[in-house]
Amino acid sequence: MSENNRGDGNRSARERLQQQREREKAREKKRRVLIVSAAVVGVLGLAAVVGVIAAGGDKDSGSDKAGPVVAPSGATEEDAKPAIPTGKSDAPSTLAVWEDFRCPACAQFENAFRDTIHELEATGALKAEYHLATLIDGNMGGSGSLRAANAAACAQDAGKFTAYHDTLYMNQPPEMDDTFGDNAKLIELAAKVPGLDTPAFRSCVNDGTHDSWVVKSNEAFQNGGFRGTPSVLLNGESVFPQKGNEQISPENLKKWVAEANKGRQPGTVSPAAPASPSAG
Repeated sequence: MSENNRGDGNRSARERLQQQREREKAREKKRRVLIVSAAVVGVLGLAAVVGVIAAGGDKDSGSDKAGPVVAPSGATEEDAKPAIPTGKSDAPSTLAVWEDFRCPACAQFENAFRDTIHELEATGALKAEYHLATLIDGNMGGSGSLRAANAAACAQDAGKFTAYHDTLYMNQPPEMDDTFGDNAKLIELAAKVPGLDTPAFRSCVNDGTHDSWVVKSNEAFQNGGFRGTPSVLLNGESVFPQKGNEQISPENLKKWVAEANKGRQPGTVSPAAPASPSAG
């Protein structure tokens, strides 16, 4: 073989290798897009499954717990629906999220939409109201839903609800694993939130300070006619798994909020600083 032919052969081999690499990159990019899309679709599919579970009833939500209802600092209770608000209090739109910290579909929703919700809150376009339920405890046994919700309410007292709420979902155990039923685990996770792991927080978690408040919130969920968790409403209209004929997605959520807020000013009032919880 001549040197020229050998050189042409080497170039052809390099070109074929480069083309193969480009095809592999394209396939990998497509695969990643499909994974992201499947994650959102998976949320929708799991929502339907959890809705069926919810229809089975809450066998043991902890409603037999005694003690006064101690609401976490800054909690609201419009129409007898206890909630923890986040975002600017005068934001023109409200996203109501009914969730259970043991619910895998809730974790998928949070992981898919967390950044979008935080972005909309930061611009004053949206405020959120988190309603805590104990659906999984009732249907599968254990106390992780209740214990995690109480701990999240304790984090609200410290002004760190959002960071701890997100930490719980990013570290959610398998649905059948009642890891969140262990207060020590919940305190361990609090160490991931700067400034949260304090004696006051530990005492609140271990004493179950907000247990009865969580039970009251779960009763509102049970009486609300919801299909399951997560149940997500934008300005009172269900948007999960879809709004009208459009499926929920980060892009659609932004679009729906923009449409609802047309001609309205963004919110500017930050939530009040945490105060000592009170019995109610």
